[in-house]
Amino acid sequence: MIFLELVLQNFGPYCGKQVINFDSRTDEKNSRPIILLGGMNGGGKTTLMDAIRLALYGQRAQCSTRGNLSYGDFLTQCVNSKTDPVEKTRIELVFEHIENDKPIKYRVVRTWEKNPKDGKDNLGVLDIRQNDEWLDTGLVNIWDEYIENLLPLGISNLFLFDGEQVKELAEQEIPPQLVVDAIRGLLGLELADRLAVDLDILVNRKLKEVGNSKDLANLEEIETRLTQQQEDYQTTENKLETLKNQVEELEQKQQEAFDKFISEGGKIAAERNQLELQQDTKTAEIEQVRQLMCELAADVLPLALIPNLLNQAQAQGEKEFRHQQVQMSKDLLIERDQRLLTWLNKVEISPIQVEKIQSFLVQDVDNLYAKTIQIEAPWLLADDETLSQLDNLIYHLQNTKLSAKEKLAILKNKEEEIHTLERQVQTAAAPEDYTKLRQALEAAQNQLVEAKANYETIRRSLAELETIIAKSKKELSEYTVENIKHKNNEHIITSAAKVQDTLKIFREKLTLRKLNKLEEEVKNCFLYLLHKSDLVHRITIDTKTFSLSLYDLNGKPVPKHRLSAGEKQLLAIAFLWGLAKVSGHRLPVAIDTPLGRLDSSHRSNLVERYFPSASHQVILLSTDTEIGKKEVETLRKNEAIAREYLLKYDSATRQTTIQAGYFW
Repeated sequence: MIFLELVLQNFGPYCGKQVINFDSRTDEKNSRPIILLGGMNGGGKTTLMDAIRLALYGQRAQCSTRGNLSYGDFLTQCVNSKTDPVEKTRIELVFEHIENDKPIKYRVVRTWEKNPKDGKDNLGVLDIRQNDEWLDTGLVNIWDEYIENLLPLGISNLFLFDGEQVKELAEQEIPPQLVVDAIRGLLGLELADRLAVDLDILVNRKLKEVGNSKDLANLEEIETRLTQQQEDYQTTENKLETLKNQVEELEQKQQEAFDKFISEGGKIAAERNQLELQQDTKTAEIEQVRQLMCELAADVLPLALIPNLLNQAQAQGEKEFRHQQVQMSKDLLIERDQRLLTWLNKVEISPIQVEKIQSFLVQDVDNLYAKTIQIEAPWLLADDETLSQLDNLIYHLQNTKLSAKEKLAILKNKEEEIHTLERQVQTAAAPEDYTKLRQALEAAQNQLVEAKANYETIRRSLAELETIIAKSKKELSEYTVENIKHKNNEHIITSAAKVQDTLKIFREKLTLRKLNKLEEEVKNCFLYLLHKSDLVHRITIDTKTFSLSLYDLNGKPVPKHRLSAGEKQLLAIAFLWGLAKVSGHRLPVAIDTPLGRLDSSHRSNLVERYFPSASHQVILLSTDTEIGKKEVETLRKNEAIAREYLLKYDSATRQTTIQAGYFW
């Protein structure tokens, strides 16, 4: 199947008639898979996806903006705001598929006016042959059955999906309901479930036919009770879903209140007393340090102002002390020489020789002390004890200076800490504002607690109803076995039970067989997109919840939270891609907002590996920040793009026009 053309007339933001050529064939022999449509957020990309779904499925279409609207209200909502009341809104989708080994083209046309009669559109299916179109009324009557054979609604979300669907699938442990329904449709479980329900209906009908009046009355009473219980269950389930949404909203409000409480100084205001106590403690510590510095200043520290004078006095004292020592030694030598001369005069030595000896001794002393002659007269005249005290004073002064520096550093740090505490106290909310913030936070928390309590109560009620329904079904079954003994229908009832057992086994084996193939396909797609073969060796899919489990080469589980956000999205895309492959349907793929929050490397993998290979026709609806200049140039270089369009949105008129070409 391949889409060839989409025509929009007065649909959504598209005023007038606008045509998009989806044909991916560039000529008779060659084709390129990608049809690229660029548009800013709110410019009509999602509307195009809705138009394709609406053209194919009509009232059954799962359109993004329908919500709980009736089909008639939804059609009215889709009418362009500038449309003249007498003009009709129209969508057309031309596609081609192979039927009986021959290509067949159809043009599906849906038209309607504002507030359509009976809340329906007008459907037309035109058979296109050799440029001639004619209305196939027979096909119009069976269109829902016909399109189910081509592109079943249950698996359509595997081929027509958006980035939000990928994001939801990536973040949740259990796939969303749309994907679960698609998997069940793909595995053929819907048919088996429908058969099981039909068998129950058949058995109950036969029980009514063969039971006597009392049996019939009892049977009808059980069935009525069971029907009421099932209705109560559905009502309770809807209420539980509503409460679940309410809890999620209140959790968001509580988080917003908490964030506001923090950002506007509520937390700091709550800690004001502690901060002020810390501030007082720091102030006392500063005062203590200052007191210690005063004590240092009262000691020898002021002498640090005259270091040069102290050093000069110390040097002068040492110089005078050395001179004094030299003078004393000189005097001792002179006294010794005098004693020697006195002795020589007493012995028998001539006076001339004594004079020579005396001259020698005088000259020797002069030569010996010539270098130590004091040029400058002593002026300090300090004794040994004074010089020792001066040395001790200078040593003590050095230690005192180091201690003073340490105290100054401590004082500076303490003052900075006080300034920081003062700034924090200043940012704290005022008492009245703090009260409002605290009350708002407490109110949000109380509402959340109350909503969670209500949710839990309803959840328990739902569980109780489930038990009661199971008991009623068992009672109905036992009643049937014990009281209904009609030979004509006994075989049907017994056989139906056996068929139900067989169906159960069939569903299990069918699920296992197809899931094994799906697991292998998803793993191959994930590794191909990831380009990192050592991360995952095996992927398994739970047979009940269809959740994915990943295992490494050693068979150990790989927790999903260990994957990066980009790897989770690639896994989600691989899941959808694998499902599409296993479905056996060769169908176009349309992706709205395809790249989401992927980083550059993962984007490159998708652009180069997934988009050109996802299908024979891939329709991409992207903003300029997803498939940017680099990505589009890569796709062009690889000759993957067949056609490019730009959805030009005019914010003044709130209208979108379709132009040829992309952003660049």
